[in-house]
Amino acid sequence: MNHQNKNHFEKFSNWAVKFTGSPSAFLGAMAIVVIWAVSGPLFNYSEAWQLVINTGTTIITFLMVFLIQKAQNKDSKAIQIKLNELIAAHEKASNRIVDIEDLTERELDQLHLYYENLSQFAKKDADIHMSHSIDAAKRNQDYKHDFFREKHEEWLQKQEQKKESK
Repeated sequence: MNHQNKNHFEKFSNWAVKFTGSPSAFLGAMAIVVIWAVSGPLFNYSEAWQLVINTGTTIITFLMVFLIQKAQNKDSKAIQIKLNELIAAHEKASNRIVDIEDLTERELDQLHLYYENLSQFAKKDADIHMSHSIDAAKRNQDYKHDFFREKHEEWLQKQEQKKESK
């Protein structure tokens, strides 16, 4: 699929997602159902009459599944990028959380429990941290790396001192 076709599909899918979620689309669908129901006596509630609504709704549902999935994939990707930006930009955030989408459900559940506990501590803290742009992410990462390396080196020295004192 070339770039121009992708662009047309992108435009169409964006329009279709917006339209199908609109009041106009709902009213249109409702009108079709009402017209179909009212026309029942004209067609003696025949199998063909029932087949029209069944076939139409099945086809629309089938196509909408793909349209909804495309919209959800795009939204999910955008949300993940925004979250990754927030994690990368904040000096106190763990960069290990960036791109955790491939973890198993069990691993995600464990992380969720950790953050539930963490949120209890955060409720007691009135400190609000200012946000940073992606430009500051490298500087923040270097700061975090240096800070934790120093803490680790201090810990190693303490361990060495304990060994020597024994």
